[in-house]
Amino acid sequence: MLYIIMSVSDQDFREEFKPLHIPAHYMPDDSDEDKIIYALAQLEEGTPDEVAMEISKHDSSINAEHFKTKAASVLHILYEKGLIKGINKNGATYYNLSKITKANDGAIDPELLAPGLD
Repeated sequence: MLYIIMSVSDQDFREEFKPLHIPAHYMPDDSDEDKIIYALAQLEEGTPDEVAMEISKHDSSINAEHFKTKAASVLHILYEKGLIKGINKNGATYYNLSKITKANDGAIDPELLAPGLD
């Protein structure tokens, strides 16, 4: 059996896999990644093409055709890290932020909970 030993410090790991920051507002000076995350949050779910089009609505200086490639790359990397979700529909990948949009309508019976969890 082959084991690969990685020498990644805890700090490097935390930086690489830190929780996703979702910008509250579109800022033209933000990084491309922040712009893409902001646009995806506005859409709730979308393809890289839809994300690029959403960004171009907020910033007329953005070339949506050029940004489609960038959005595809960033969204794929975030998906591979497990920071966003992706679903294949009709040959296209739709990404989302895994936000809960509907309240749980189920009931919980406190008698069925394990001891110490209440």
